[in-house]
Amino acid sequence: MKFFKSYCFLLLFWFVGFLSFAQQERLDNRASNNTAVFTIRGSVYEKESYTPYKNVEIVVNGGRYTRTFADGTFNLEVKIGDELIISHNDFETIYYTVTSDERITIEVIDAKQNGRSKRLSSDFKRFNEMIDSADVYLKKDAEKSIKFIGNALNVEINAEQSAQAHELLGDVYVYWKQYDLAISAFKISLQNASTASAKLKLAEAYRNDGDFNTSLSTYQQIDEKDLSNYQKTVWFEGLGDTYVNLKDYAKAIKAYEDGLKVANKHLIAPKVTDLNSKMAQVYSDQGQTNKAKLLFSNSLNLAKNENKKRAVEEQVKVAEFNSINADYDDEIVLRKQAIEGIKDIERDSVIANESPITTQKQNYKIGNAYYLQNDLESAIPYYEKSREEADEKEDLDVKLDATRKLSEAHLKSGNTEKAIEYNDEYKNVVDELYAKKIQEISRAARASRSIAEQQSRITSLESDRALSKSTYELTQERNKSQQLIIYSLIGGLVLLLITGYLMFKYIKQQRLANNLLALKSLRSQMNPHFIFNALNSVNTFIATNDERTANKYLTDFSKLMRAVLENSEEDFIPLKKEIELLNLYTKLEHFRFQDKFDYSIDVDETIDVEEFQIPPMLLQPYIENAVWHGLRYKTEKGHLNINIQPKTKDEITITISDDGIGRERSKALKTDHQKKQNSKGMNNIKKRVAILNEMYKDKVDVTIADFQDLEDAGTKVVVTLKKD
Repeated sequence: MKFFKSYCFLLLFWFVGFLSFAQQERLDNRASNNTAVFTIRGSVYEKESYTPYKNVEIVVNGGRYTRTFADGTFNLEVKIGDELIISHNDFETIYYTVTSDERITIEVIDAKQNGRSKRLSSDFKRFNEMIDSADVYLKKDAEKSIKFIGNALNVEINAEQSAQAHELLGDVYVYWKQYDLAISAFKISLQNASTASAKLKLAEAYRNDGDFNTSLSTYQQIDEKDLSNYQKTVWFEGLGDTYVNLKDYAKAIKAYEDGLKVANKHLIAPKVTDLNSKMAQVYSDQGQTNKAKLLFSNSLNLAKNENKKRAVEEQVKVAEFNSINADYDDEIVLRKQAIEGIKDIERDSVIANESPITTQKQNYKIGNAYYLQNDLESAIPYYEKSREEADEKEDLDVKLDATRKLSEAHLKSGNTEKAIEYNDEYKNVVDELYAKKIQEISRAARASRSIAEQQSRITSLESDRALSKSTYELTQERNKSQQLIIYSLIGGLVLLLITGYLMFKYIKQQRLANNLLALKSLRSQMNPHFIFNALNSVNTFIATNDERTANKYLTDFSKLMRAVLENSEEDFIPLKKEIELLNLYTKLEHFRFQDKFDYSIDVDETIDVEEFQIPPMLLQPYIENAVWHGLRYKTEKGHLNINIQPKTKDEITITISDDGIGRERSKALKTDHQKKQNSKGMNNIKKRVAILNEMYKDKVDVTIADFQDLEDAGTKVVVTLKKD
């Protein structure tokens, strides 16, 4: 009986697989005769005066239909080769064939002006020119793209145009991974005009920003009836992605399956590939390898019918799946196929080093597959090829990994001389990579400042536009009330009071926004300083050839950096997290100066560290000062103590004390440059505390004094923290 059940199960599994394969074959045949459906943007206006046309009918030969908005723009789902029929009472019918996914512009000759002013035409023309320019620079130069959007918002525009501009602004921020700014842009777009595309993008931005619950809520608030067939597929896919992030795999599979039904029904071939691949990944994450294999097989076959890049991406993804499941032979075959595809792609375009589909990465992973099979003779040539390509393309990350693995492979094969040679080269690459990372941090800081400036300009323009609109409406209201002077005066007074209240509220909001921006700026100034000191420590260990110590320090440092970056956007974090962060940081400092001081962290047992909130990285600079400017110069071994005690029911005190040389002697030992740097760091802390106290009603208080009446006076910092 048991054998019979097993046989029936195997027969059923084979039958399901056969049906899936047959269905896939039918889909492949249908997809080969159809190209991908996408949303195209366009506009219709008069050629000479650039007057936009409202309510122009645009019909696709496949049956899809739309009309232009008040600003002459339209959005429509099409595919390459579709013929658009553009018709209106004021001009002859125009026929347009879609050849690409770029924005299209329909110019109408000898059209009637219908009383529209030349100023409106000029504004419309300038707006579209700026939007088109912003679209061009979206993936090339974020600063230029945002600047063009700002210029577009600087002309007289309507709500639909404002929504369009802010949606494009959100697209820019999403591409450059500034998801918090993208969320704000999409929200403003939806305030001006509620569109399905902006809602979907907002939900995706929340997910990318790590706010999975808000992302799910945003997806669930979208009405499926408002979506096109392609948007429905994107909607189901987004829901599935969010459920995956929330670890709700059953609902994720259900959402992907619903999206797959829509994609199959309406021949949306790219999404069929994506959804098969994503379901396979979910099954793989759950350990259901057989189901994952079947779906990955489908996605591989489907990807072959798309463009070369998509096919290569899927080959690499399935190769990773094979690697995880120790199926190294199949992994090697797929990666070799991917390399051939990458070579074809590189004939027409450049693949960035950050992409997972670079030849240097694939050769490195082929080498790893051979290495894991103990086939060192085959692994070494692929490591060498990966290293050469990485060197040629200036991909230091892959070069570092390949050099390290070459040293290990040669050592394992008994070629000690080669192993030492590559190990020395590995150290040189570490130095190169260190220098490169410092440059990248500097460039990122400059780019961040530039984007912030452009965003501030856009915010100012939007505020001015809202104020101008309010003033215009106020004037119109007064004109209508001229017949009744008394009512007019009363109405004017009421409106004036309302405007004053709105202005007061606006100024208060601006002040809060400025405080938040200042806090973010101060945190961004502290983090590079902290990272630079830590990297100097790593450099010291590397310079002294103490690689083991450097690796151990880097491991602890990476944990600290992860904690710092996770909390870097928060005004306050739980005291428990701050204690963990301080413990890790003090451990690192003690690791460097073990002969200079010991330390202790004492927390009173009566304190509930989860109930108190504290600004992140507030205490770290005081500990850094104690170590670097007090204990480090002490002749005998000193001691650093961090003590947390209750003061009242709703207050605690955090005391950081050291028996170092004290502030006066430390000041005498400093150079002018060190005095300037230390003063700047302490001023940043004071500014943070002042801004936070202004925003949160004197939540934090800091006092600094000498610790003891001895030659080594030491320093005592007392931080008083109030409960929310």
